[in-house]
Amino acid sequence: MIETVTDALIETEKLLEIRKLTRIYIMGEVRVPALNNVTFDIKRGEFAAIMGKSGSGKSTLLHQLGLLDIPTSGEIIIDGKNLLKLSESQKAKFRLERFGYVFQEYALLPELTALENVFLPAMALGRQKGEYIEAGIKVLEQVGLGTRLHHRPREMSGGEQQRVAIARALINKPNILFADEPTANLDSSSSNQILELFAQLNREIGLTILMVTHEPEDKKYVGRIIWLKDGKLAEQGT
Repeated sequence: MIETVTDALIETEKLLEIRKLTRIYIMGEVRVPALNNVTFDIKRGEFAAIMGKSGSGKSTLLHQLGLLDIPTSGEIIIDGKNLLKLSESQKAKFRLERFGYVFQEYALLPELTALENVFLPAMALGRQKGEYIEAGIKVLEQVGLGTRLHHRPREMSGGEQQRVAIARALINKPNILFADEPTANLDSSSSNQILELFAQLNREIGLTILMVTHEPEDKKYVGRIIWLKDGKLAEQGT
């Protein structure tokens, strides 16, 4: 039933609209165009990959969409709202409430347990202690780490640490999960486990995922590929 609902949403509902997104870096007197008039939509419930050669603008694009960097021009629209017109404090609140992030580096605090790392974003939203602890346990169980709640990063494998990072990204129930080369530091077995977890989350709870990857074999996990070349949208395909 969940799959049917998700499929219907993908057909009908836009979640993220990207319009003429451009990012130019100024290096002295040199202008370096990283993105050039990129336009596309992400529909609710999609699992899409951004692919292209090194230097094509993949991570730059993801950072713009996740409000981690400021585009030179263009629009990023959710629910009819242009996010680029928000103040910095509004952007910070929006990121915390509506977006989840997973990166190459796990970015876990070494002195904290898995559970403590995970519930930090919920604490930042001002949720009650009992509520954020319960939510942290739930998402760690969801990613298969229900028995590792009180382990610290040094006591876990790379794949387990990335699962903790995914749980942390999920705790505030984001509208979209941004993943930037999430398996780059993992071996093949751990990489497959992480990608299968993404596919499961997309399938079972309808989580919208936009992932940057350079691995050709990752294509089998996603529903759509957005190809970039020299900072421009090259093509899209299923």
